[in-house]
Amino acid sequence: MSRNIVIVGAGPGGLAAGMLLSSKGYEVDIFEKQSFVGGRNGSITEQGFTFDIGPTFLSMPEIAMELFEMAGRDLADYIDLKELDLMYELIFEGKAIKMFRTKEKMINELEKHFPGSSKGYVQFMKDTKVKMDKLKPILQNRMDKIYHYISPRVLKALPRLSLGKSVYEVLSDYFQEEELKFAFTFQSKYLGMSPWECPGAFSILSFMEHEYGIFHPIGGVNRLSKAMTQVVEENGGRIHLNRGVRKLLLNGKKAVEGVLLEDGTKVSACHTVINGDFAHSMTNLVDDGVLKRFSKSNLRKKKYSCSTFMIYLGLDKKYDLPHHTVCFSEDYRRNVEEITNSMILSGDPSIYVQNACATDETLAPLGKSTLYILAPVPNNMSGIDWSENKAEFRNLVLKTLEEKTQFKDIQDHIEFEKIISPVSWEKDFFIYEGATFNLGHQLSQMMALRPPNKFKELKNCWLVGGGTHPGSGLPTILESARITTGLLTGGDKNRREEVL
Repeated sequence: MSRNIVIVGAGPGGLAAGMLLSSKGYEVDIFEKQSFVGGRNGSITEQGFTFDIGPTFLSMPEIAMELFEMAGRDLADYIDLKELDLMYELIFEGKAIKMFRTKEKMINELEKHFPGSSKGYVQFMKDTKVKMDKLKPILQNRMDKIYHYISPRVLKALPRLSLGKSVYEVLSDYFQEEELKFAFTFQSKYLGMSPWECPGAFSILSFMEHEYGIFHPIGGVNRLSKAMTQVVEENGGRIHLNRGVRKLLLNGKKAVEGVLLEDGTKVSACHTVINGDFAHSMTNLVDDGVLKRFSKSNLRKKKYSCSTFMIYLGLDKKYDLPHHTVCFSEDYRRNVEEITNSMILSGDPSIYVQNACATDETLAPLGKSTLYILAPVPNNMSGIDWSENKAEFRNLVLKTLEEKTQFKDIQDHIEFEKIISPVSWEKDFFIYEGATFNLGHQLSQMMALRPPNKFKELKNCWLVGGGTHPGSGLPTILESARITTGLLTGGDKNRREEVL
């Protein structure tokens, strides 16, 4: 039997799958529409400045380490990881709170600003560790059948998962101050969701940062994608850049037999793994009438994450400020509601800044630095005309930063600038409706209700990435590759025991 596998897309999920499969002797070809690897985990390099396109830190690096080990490699041979003890600084009206990995420092900071609040922090970490231990088996194994919900591990986990609460409601059990509730719930934005709507199980997101730390790979988080690319090629796999896939090749029984490339070339495969944005892929790679559950009309009815407005700046100066800063809107709940429900542009946006050269001088010429600026905004279902609003919103974001933070006089020092708007995410990065974080993570679109790793509507077709189980974010995307390749290879001894 043929052992050739085609992977559509060289994002981190596709590269991780390619690394694992090629290490087991499969003939792997990865076709990527862009001129670079990584997708949203790629890089922008201009005028001596290097930026991560999307993710700006690596959490739970042990997952990446395990995948490299499964491929017969040591991640440390490819990436130099630096842990950030000061994980990020949070800017509220008149108050700046430093969030530390070290427990003692975190307790001191909380007591400095909110006397007595550290008790809630200690209890949150204790309780959520139990939740994390219960949730891990669900996130690390297949969940594509309804009966998986009644497996012993899932039934044991359910009482701990806060399924009847939002993330905000969960943190309200531990903190009285709104700033602290926000400090431990803003991570729901990693899923493109509101903390008032994000399922309470995802309180693990802030726990993960405080428990396991956050890490910066020297050269940027894009180094992970480049490292996996290197392993694929060391194993004999091939990565074809600037060669996009036009359609999946199907026989009369809806079995995928390979792909048709944009240049007209047909490539056969015994298995096809799709790493492209799920809704974009199903909308464009499959003809109308083939799919039922995930038809174009049904995809329109799904819930999607918010988008992001990105500004990448190369500056002729350095700021002696933290690696990560989050600047909160004065009325954060209203800001989130405008992004996720009203779907209008906020006049007072919340903003994230990565000042990576505070840690990594390789990202800019000597004496210069990069700033990565992100403002969550509605996805393109909002109908916002970015050709009319881009310049004004860009100016608002920079003005807000200069007024609320110590990033002063930014515009006087810009040598390079690039903007990615929601329209750019859709047109240039092939993301459905510019929803940067993929399908939403509502309970109605999680676990067995999310597109399955082994895609049921098409035979010989598999999914990896944020659009399948277990969801968005680098750690879970890597887990999706582990789950999918374990299923594809039919019981690899290195994959985790299934929840059955």
